[in-house]
Amino acid sequence: MRANGVSRCWLRRMAGCVPLAVLAGCVAPAAPVVVPPVAAGAARVWFYRDYEPSVSLNMANVALNGADVASVQADGSALYRDVSPGHCRITVESAGTDVNQDKDVDLAAGQEAFVKILASSSWESGGTLSAYRRDTFYVSLVPAQVARAELAAHPLSGG
Repeated sequence: MRANGVSRCWLRRMAGCVPLAVLAGCVAPAAPVVVPPVAAGAARVWFYRDYEPSVSLNMANVALNGADVASVQADGSALYRDVSPGHCRITVESAGTDVNQDKDVDLAAGQEAFVKILASSSWESGGTLSAYRRDTFYVSLVPAQVARAELAAHPLSGG
């Protein structure tokens, strides 16, 4: 039916949009995230992944020196952990066993390391009667200049 040349269905749709438009006008733009400097006497390790929906959407659990420290999300966000300076062995929990799934880094006070988690869903896969794919994650140490440019496009999910 039409009321004055306008369908009721269209009017209902538009009426549903009005509250959203009002709310959109009331929400202030997000403030830029300010990351505090590395604490005195500490080092910082950054973790991030690119958003790749065709690979694994599961979290990648990361450990430093055998202790769980972070679950890196598949949404492209980044996080950091402040750690004691010294030697760090970075590992990632993975169903498949492959090369480049751990890295060693020595950090001095005030120094930062940038760890990019990579994923492959095809490394651990197969099956004759039913197919399966398991998460295989990799650890990549990224040079600071490259990592900072990449992190500019990654939202911060935690510190």
